[in-house]
Amino acid sequence: MRQISTQIDIDATPVEVWAVLVDFSRYPDWNPFIREASGRVQVGEILTLRMFPIDGRPMTFTPQVLVAEAGVELRWLGKFAIPGVFNGEHRFVLTPHEGGTRLVHSEKFTGLLVPFLGKMIESTAESFRLLNTALKNQVESGR
Repeated sequence: MRQISTQIDIDATPVEVWAVLVDFSRYPDWNPFIREASGRVQVGEILTLRMFPIDGRPMTFTPQVLVAEAGVELRWLGKFAIPGVFNGEHRFVLTPHEGGTRLVHSEKFTGLLVPFLGKMIESTAESFRLLNTALKNQVESGR
């Protein structure tokens, strides 16, 4: 298992951050990492996400939503090819912090291929940081 975690503070309420985070139709306007997204943000639903990592080719994933608690947490589980080979549990956790919101954006990777994909996992952390900054800018510019 490997885990990456990033965070950023946003000058807006968790509800305001959530509204931008789950508005998939606007992702092409601001999101540098997940440029295309569709699906319903409800537990059990399948999303379609097209990701553009910094050091790689675009990839389409169809993860299942595990948690969708408005203003608190969005979590999904993506599986590459066969379950157990390479899985990623992706989380956005929003907590009130000093009059705004602290976003913790993380992913836990499990499966047989994890030991061989260290470089890809590390570059994913940078893609997360870019998404975080873009989300912050998008939310704060809309206030």
